[in-house]
Amino acid sequence: MSFSPPPRTRFAPSPTGYLHIGGVRTALFSWLHARRHGGVFVLRIEDTDRERSTEASVNVILEGMRWLDLGWDEGP
Repeated sequence: MSFSPPPRTRFAPSPTGYLHIGGVRTALFSWLHARRHGGVFVLRIEDTDRERSTEASVNVILEGMRWLDLGWDEGP
């Protein structure tokens, strides 16, 4: 018998604009998988595109995640 640890999923959007439907779908599937299997859902704001990233976009992403009621266990 093998033991599998609970999953650790993440959603890591780049803060370069609004949270779009593709990002919402990805976040939802990761969140559902973590919750269904007793795992951890991590929200990580990417920092790889510093030229286009804005604090306003970070706030929009966080507001969207809260509005969707997709709470995260780790992250900002």
